[in-house]
Amino acid sequence: MREKLQKFMIGRYGADELGRALNITVLICFVISLFSALLPPLSVFYWIGILLFIVQIYRMFSRNTARRYQENQKFRDLRYRASRKRSGFRTRWAQRSIYRFYKCPGCRQRVRVPRGHGKICITCPKCKTEFVKKS
Repeated sequence: MREKLQKFMIGRYGADELGRALNITVLICFVISLFSALLPPLSVFYWIGILLFIVQIYRMFSRNTARRYQENQKFRDLRYRASRKRSGFRTRWAQRSIYRFYKCPGCRQRVRVPRGHGKICITCPKCKTEFVKKS
């Protein structure tokens, strides 16, 4: 049976990170639809879970591997950007008592300046725009 399954999967895309994320989302949708007291068991979450499960199965058995690879890469890029944004927020939150954070009006670059120095002229390290802010 294992050999038949291996032969069947030759040339097909298989599982990837996006597929695993879809599976987790399907499980969450099913749990919400089961344990929700406000919604009936066959709720919107149930049908969303079914739809996502079908999409994940379609992706796994697809022979268009180039397209599935591109989808997975876009998902990985979005996940990476979200984690970078989250870690930047955590860093700024930890440093909020020591530094003030401003965005450059020219290029939107985030600039960190020490607190407690009154009104100061800040020069953006990226575009060299000067702006005055209270630290």
